[in-house]
Amino acid sequence: MTNKTARTWGSTLDSVVVYAQGAVCRRLVRGSIPPDARLRVTGLPRSLDPGSLRARVLNAPGVRVTEARVEVEAEPLGAGTPDALRREVVRLREECAAAQGRRERQLGLIEEVRGLHPVPPERRRGDPHRRTPVDAWLELAEFVDARLARLHARLVELEEAQRLVEHELSVAVDRLARASTDAPSAHVETTVCAVLTLGGATDAEAPEPEPEVELELELEYAVPGAVWVPTYRLTHRQGDGAGRLLLRASVAQRTGEDWTGVRIALATADLRRRTDLPKLRSLRIGRRQPAPAPSGWREPPAGLADLFAGYAAAGARPAVGAGSAPGPVPPPPPPGPAPVPVPVPVSAPPPAPQGYGAPPGAFPVPGGADGAHGFGAAVPAPAPPARSRAAGRPGGGGAAFAAPAAAPAPAPAAMASAPMAPAAPGGAPLLPPPTPPAGPPRPSGAELDYAALVLCGPDEQGGRRGRLFPDAPFDPVAAEHRRRAEAVAALPLPGHAVRPRESAGSFDHRFDAAARADIPSDGTWHTVTVGEIPVGLRTEYLCVPSVEQTAYATLVLSNATDQALLAGPVEVTVDGEFLLTAALPTLAPGGVRRVGLGPAEGIAVTRRTNLHESTAGLRGNTTVLDHRVHVELANRLAGPVTVEVHERVPVTTDPDVRIEERADWAAPEEGAGPEHHAPGTRIWRVNLPAGATTALDGGYEIRIPAGKGLVGGNRRS
Repeated sequence: MTNKTARTWGSTLDSVVVYAQGAVCRRLVRGSIPPDARLRVTGLPRSLDPGSLRARVLNAPGVRVTEARVEVEAEPLGAGTPDALRREVVRLREECAAAQGRRERQLGLIEEVRGLHPVPPERRRGDPHRRTPVDAWLELAEFVDARLARLHARLVELEEAQRLVEHELSVAVDRLARASTDAPSAHVETTVCAVLTLGGATDAEAPEPEPEVELELELEYAVPGAVWVPTYRLTHRQGDGAGRLLLRASVAQRTGEDWTGVRIALATADLRRRTDLPKLRSLRIGRRQPAPAPSGWREPPAGLADLFAGYAAAGARPAVGAGSAPGPVPPPPPPGPAPVPVPVPVSAPPPAPQGYGAPPGAFPVPGGADGAHGFGAAVPAPAPPARSRAAGRPGGGGAAFAAPAAAPAPAPAAMASAPMAPAAPGGAPLLPPPTPPAGPPRPSGAELDYAALVLCGPDEQGGRRGRLFPDAPFDPVAAEHRRRAEAVAALPLPGHAVRPRESAGSFDHRFDAAARADIPSDGTWHTVTVGEIPVGLRTEYLCVPSVEQTAYATLVLSNATDQALLAGPVEVTVDGEFLLTAALPTLAPGGVRRVGLGPAEGIAVTRRTNLHESTAGLRGNTTVLDHRVHVELANRLAGPVTVEVHERVPVTTDPDVRIEERADWAAPEEGAGPEHHAPGTRIWRVNLPAGATTALDGGYEIRIPAGKGLVGGNRRS
């Protein structure tokens, strides 16, 4: 398919779903149906995964997409193409090299002048000693000193100019590295397009498409190089029982295209996780039945090698090259029967194709339904092999048949039991001749993709000629684009930020942004507003006086929505003033969590303890440790507060040691509070009006029998 046979359509990026790593882009295409039902859709990024391309018609039920292919075209750029950043870097590099050259030349001049010194003439034998005038020595020294002073001053100027140019070069290189990757390369513009073939609906009762109908198509494809982390902004007013939690997201992408005015959705799912259903084979009781051959595959016809007998008898075409005259070339030996594929273990490197297709590409593409659980790759509709790209290659008149893939490797026990052939003259044992695999052929998915098969011509060696093989050449440019795109996964995270896969747990969530956003392809973090989430809020003060006699202010958040709140940084604003940035834990639907706001200086806490030791029992064989705890609270704030005081009672597993509590505190209920409590925790909840003071008294007794005591030890606090 060429530009002459396919009409070119433009496309507009409409929406993007950003996953934990990677994204799925959706483009909209509009236009009239071409006469030949073939069209090209331009504007696709260079880093897209070709196997993830999907296309469907939105507004015409009588038209469907029968084939979708990705093609890459390269064109030289015109003289007026804007490339200011790259040209600036090249110019500054040239200036930096010129400044370095001027500095080196100046250093050379300094070394030459520094080497000037008086050299007396050579004394001949018998000549008397000559006296050198001191004035000449001094004049030369003054000349050298003055010249060196001027040269060193010039050297300082050149070094300063070089330092400034190097600084400008580093700034320009950093700007170029942070610039959007949507711009073309220096001299060649690479265009990635989707080649679509339209056809009628499978339903016989569907209406035929009209040529003048305005079609609306949808293209979806997956791209690497996009990550996101959640962030929040919490607005609260003291005394209110609710607050505004604004969900935002920090998004970074380097996919090769700028996302301008697109609808953003954020998902926690892993885009590369496979979601296709496994194939469960039935178990039959009785005679073994052979598995049916896959649909669309046929055995190569008998006498396929004789198809090229006349070509081989005529001799190969002479090789004409530079500096060599054409000459006769001896004809190759007549082709024999096609060799049988040799089973190869999975861990061994794949051998050269011997009549069967190569394995499909290694880039995994998940399948499944839309949404936050993966991206389904569309399987192109089979096309007749005789009308595929094989028709334009040498030997196009050959038979269009795909050879089966290699069978799985035999078990080690079966290989060990096979008889060994006699040793070769060199001492190495000869392997037994390979046995053909039993059962029906097992072609791979790439061999059943008929539109991607290429017919090998008569110049191919071995059993390849006259057969169809998958044509999937390695594209190093696309691999480099994907490698650079995936580098955004190594970006340092903002403070208190957590990866979505780490905080989502075993569930996947999706968040749709309320408005469209712009995210350039520069590999840096950009903030996107997702929406507002209503949460329940109440302010409580928490203190553990046995550890620290300080009360801490906390916000108790309750999530009453059906969406989870992922862990991330939250900016807390109280009464219109920014307070601090805290770490919000993962809040499931219906969950309750605390967010610490720091110490509260307006609440005074004082704790005093008293220990009294005595004996009890008829013979005084029981030690009684009476602990008394006295806590005083003073509210110096302008409004009433709720203070939660935590104490801890010893816990024993010995039934002979008894602990009796004497206080009005309460044990926390498991699962009812926003956090997990340690064993033996006791809680006082006190409501203090403004300016009020209260005292809390509690205590417990520990009764230890004489046989359970530690002689000579003291474990009491």
